[in-house]
Amino acid sequence: MSKRGPSTEQIHHPFRAPDGWDAVPVPVAKASTVLFRNTAALHQPRSGDGISYRYGLPGTPTTYTLAARIATLEHAEHCVLTPSGLSAITLTSLAFLKPGDEVLVPDNVYGQNRHITTGLLSRLGITHRFYDPLDVPAFEALLGERTRLVWLEAAGSITLEFPDLVGLLTACRAHGVLTALDNTWGAGLAFNAFEVAPAEAPGLGADISMQALTKFPSGGADVLMGAVCTRDPALHRQLVAMHEFLGHGLGQNDVEAVLRGLPTIALRFRAQDAATRELAQWMAGRPEVARVLHPALPGSPGHAHWRRVSPQAGGCLFSAVFQPRFDARRIDAFVDALQLFGIGYSWAGPMSLAVPYDLTRSRSLGLPWTKEEGGTLVRFAIGLEEVEDLHADLARAFEALRD
Repeated sequence: MSKRGPSTEQIHHPFRAPDGWDAVPVPVAKASTVLFRNTAALHQPRSGDGISYRYGLPGTPTTYTLAARIATLEHAEHCVLTPSGLSAITLTSLAFLKPGDEVLVPDNVYGQNRHITTGLLSRLGITHRFYDPLDVPAFEALLGERTRLVWLEAAGSITLEFPDLVGLLTACRAHGVLTALDNTWGAGLAFNAFEVAPAEAPGLGADISMQALTKFPSGGADVLMGAVCTRDPALHRQLVAMHEFLGHGLGQNDVEAVLRGLPTIALRFRAQDAATRELAQWMAGRPEVARVLHPALPGSPGHAHWRRVSPQAGGCLFSAVFQPRFDARRIDAFVDALQLFGIGYSWAGPMSLAVPYDLTRSRSLGLPWTKEEGGTLVRFAIGLEEVEDLHADLARAFEALRD
């Protein structure tokens, strides 16, 4: 063979690493173009389970390794990865809804899911109604012939009400309605989305569980990613088909980062859970605070439902509703006075966060407290700092609220 030029030699270099290599980290396989062994392999149809090496967009060995591990975390059989938690929500709704269908959404749903429902889905001719996740009879009355999908969220976004999952899922099953659970808060660790109360209601669970891998699975506050899991092969095939239509792809370095975070997820979850409960209980005793919202606190909405499903886990979030005498300007001053809490969205990273919210425009059925009970709300996401340091930081910030 005649000597080839340097570019050709580099592109067609004959060396291949020998078999036998193994290590703790999963190797990172990057590719847009995937090479086929021969034309027969090229002509072979894509596998129905979505696992095939045809192009870099569906996935590489690194991607499919993460999908398998997330499926195990979620107690599922199948998993599809997406570029963000929001894209996982969109994928799910588009995979199972068509014009003329109706979707039911909890009133305390993640804000971007609300926007997708009222915006994109409405433009596609898909109707929606919001429901109170703590009122099963009222919810069941909403289920109709056109209801094709029910979104569940445990615990609810920002206000952290824990829904009556047993009651809601029982009603959906009786009406033959598909259910999708946003399981980001629980991360597959707080409870099993597919068997929510095995001792009380064996086999009762959601049909689909999605979560933002941005949060606990990553743990580094540096990756955007989502996952949609199911135990049903037919549902998985629908998800894979919509995944292909939408062209969802992942950067393999992001996949590597989540794979690196997974081995410590249970340790981080337990540590952040314990710190969150301690700080939430302390905040509940402060005279400036009217109410603390956290599923493990007896006075928090849905506490009894949490005890049925997830009594050993409380996540890393709690919200404090301040006394009405403190207006939004003074609450902002309190948040600004915090030194260890960053001001930013998301959670489950190493740094604690605090964000004030005005929920008057993001609820259709009212707030979980009355104006007499409290005013402005601040959501706290507890990170991995020493809990004593966070306690001292919060105590100092309360000085900003002095009359």
